[in-house]
Amino acid sequence: MTERGGTDLVVVGDCNPDVLVLGDDVTPSFGQQEKLVDGIWMVIGGSAAITAVAAARLGLSVQLVAAAGADPAGDFLLGELSREGVGTAAVAVRDDVPTGMTVALSRGADRAILTALGAVASLTTQDVPAALLTRARHVHISSYFLLEHSLGPGLAAMLAAARAAGATTSLDTNWDPAGKWGDDHLYASLAQTDVLLPNETEALRIAGEPTLLAAAQALTAAGPRLAVKLGERGALCADGPVWHRAALPPVTPVDATGAGDCFNAGLIAGLLHGLALPDAAALGCAVGALSTRAAGGTASCPDLASALALARTATVRRVSAGMLSW
Repeated sequence: MTERGGTDLVVVGDCNPDVLVLGDDVTPSFGQQEKLVDGIWMVIGGSAAITAVAAARLGLSVQLVAAAGADPAGDFLLGELSREGVGTAAVAVRDDVPTGMTVALSRGADRAILTALGAVASLTTQDVPAALLTRARHVHISSYFLLEHSLGPGLAAMLAAARAAGATTSLDTNWDPAGKWGDDHLYASLAQTDVLLPNETEALRIAGEPTLLAAAQALTAAGPRLAVKLGERGALCADGPVWHRAALPPVTPVDATGAGDCFNAGLIAGLLHGLALPDAAALGCAVGALSTRAAGGTASCPDLASALALARTATVRRVSAGMLSW
């Protein structure tokens, strides 16, 4: 579906292997005690990489911009991404730092995450080829807070350049391990962002507000439209003063790793197919839900036909501001 002679989607952010530990009880026992779990896998990880794979499964042409080390973990990532049809020519390979790694302890819908950033945190806007921005239909930024000090200072100008070239933009900050939740660089970037894609807790923390209503009002005032991921409750979309909620029938997850990143891919694909934001969010909910059918962030990413079929079962309705005070 590529138009403008280029790439549907450029994803900028983190890529690292996920070492996924899955079971009913994955809490470690210190004191040199050994515990058995259901399974341990090494899979594609990093929010940007998962979003890129999910978008490629949906039929988009995708280029990933990230940083990895010149080591076996980096080789694993590049090979797996290439097999998924994700362009990796713009992944910077560092000789002086290792590939980042994440250990995710997952029990159904909940998980704990341990990450060593490695090369992830070395990515800057200088690593983003200008030609990619001029050819992209959409530019998405993942895991802003992991890249805040390296990517953050130049991000607003980069997003502005992408928009000036005709692209739309989106941003998912993900969790802030430092607990600071943004600075002037983030708010300058939000002014150049078409859609902000936090989960509910992230929206509250970034905005510094006690309710979702207040948070949504503050964040949209900064510039972007908003699609807040609500887990099993679906997603809330704010487009100026107009609010919609998209929700699916409940699903029973095997593993929710990467579901929010897959939601991002579905929503972006919907927007690029011409859907209005609430309907694109319904497609995002479908992609996210289907991604939870197997362990890991990418194992069960759906194709477009499967995602559209589930999205047709979604309820999309306009809601009043008074319904957002939870």
